[in-house]
Amino acid sequence: MKQGLIILILLQQVLFLQAQQKPLLLKAEQFRHYVDYFNKMEDENIVQAIPNARSWDWMKKNIPLFECPQQNFEELFYYRWWTLRKHIKKTEKGFVFTEFLVQRSYADKYNLISSGLGHHIYESRWLHDKTYMDNNLHVWYRGNEGKPLKKLRFYSSWNIDAIWNRYLVNADKPFLLNMLPDLKEDFQAWEQEKKGANGLYWQYDVRDAMEETISGGRKEKNPRPSINGYMFGNASALSSILKLNSDTVAAAFYSRKADSIKQNTQTGLWNPSHRFFEVRKEQGDTLSNVKEEIGFIPWYFNLPDSQYNLAWQSLMDAKTFCAPFGITTADRSHPQFRTHGCCKCEWDGAVWPFATSQTLTAMANLLNNYKQDFVTDSNYFSLFNTYVESQYYRGRPYIGEYLDEKTGFWLKGDEERSRYYNHSTFNDLIITGLVGLRPRADDIVEVQPLLPAGKWDWFCLDNILYHGKILTIVWDKTGLKYKKGKGLSVWVNGKKAGSAVELTSIMGKL
Repeated sequence: MKQGLIILILLQQVLFLQAQQKPLLLKAEQFRHYVDYFNKMEDENIVQAIPNARSWDWMKKNIPLFECPQQNFEELFYYRWWTLRKHIKKTEKGFVFTEFLVQRSYADKYNLISSGLGHHIYESRWLHDKTYMDNNLHVWYRGNEGKPLKKLRFYSSWNIDAIWNRYLVNADKPFLLNMLPDLKEDFQAWEQEKKGANGLYWQYDVRDAMEETISGGRKEKNPRPSINGYMFGNASALSSILKLNSDTVAAAFYSRKADSIKQNTQTGLWNPSHRFFEVRKEQGDTLSNVKEEIGFIPWYFNLPDSQYNLAWQSLMDAKTFCAPFGITTADRSHPQFRTHGCCKCEWDGAVWPFATSQTLTAMANLLNNYKQDFVTDSNYFSLFNTYVESQYYRGRPYIGEYLDEKTGFWLKGDEERSRYYNHSTFNDLIITGLVGLRPRADDIVEVQPLLPAGKWDWFCLDNILYHGKILTIVWDKTGLKYKKGKGLSVWVNGKKAGSAVELTSIMGKL
């Protein structure tokens, strides 16, 4: 009798917890029409682990829900989850994430390409089922008879930083610490392969996944803001992981490495006349004297000191980076802008979602973590709005490789290889930037929306799996839309954790 009572109590507790881990306000069925439309608008000629017919069931189980008054933002939110799902592939070693759906000759096993892996980790960290990325990371780091795949370091990467930032969402300490030896070995290999005598890390532009640049070349070993930013982020992440593992000595070692990379980047890659981080040419040991979008990457990792923030003056300048259909990858005023990479893989000016999502992540860090007067949340929203508008092709949602900065035309839009290109983030930007959930390692939930005041009267981001709990973030100017009170609020398992009348920073306990 007593045993039966205990079982009953435990069952009631389980049911209670399950009831608390449901969306507070939004219902998945409200958004099914998007997936029905996506399924009908294409010929599904390539199928991997989850076909279109099962896409809605998969999305209901795995994704946060988002509602806002601007329909294209909402549509693209569901479209990008729908396309991410296409890239999940089942192998004999587990699930992996592809970059292209079509087979590429330069890919590793399972058609894997490492250039976008950091993006894959950041975007997929919000999926409720962590099995997909757990498997993917094990394949990349241990899928070659216990060793990394041969092309793990074929392209520059910020994987270690991304894995740490994934932990800040899912709080899976055992998985993270189990990966620690692999991550230390990966960092050390990068140091051996790419660290120059001047302490800066070099890369060919093509191995930065940014070929045909103005500043470099496919055979030039130039120190670049990109790879040096990545290595700073990776060293900082390793230091944080080692602290979590109570290894204070090793944590301090990697913290010193991060400090050294920071100083070398600020002294070696900063052009004081241009007031911008630039590529340093190996031949002649001089700066390239061209502003390129990779100059914003150091802020992706909160690397620069505050005096370098004036680089962001160039972002909203229509003569430099701010084009009608996005942020250009090179200075529009430079005489070599879009001159030598056309119709191949040009990073000499065309707009790439890969780079746009990096810049918007860096910009969110700038707005949240620095005091500066160079860009505002209105600028952030304007650029994000352009990013949304650019992801259409012939009237339908589309994500591809790169596009014309003046017309918005996708330059490989009619090529099968470009369709559903998994080479950028979008929903991570909605969650951590626009809505403003800032992942942390502690039990504080922090929300700092970058939505400008007066832009939307309401939005709701619901069903966010964060530290094992379900978060709901609500903005309701009048309180009439969701009937949970006026203003901004964050809810944890259905209980209010923090609120404010205006769109401002709020915090609460998990």
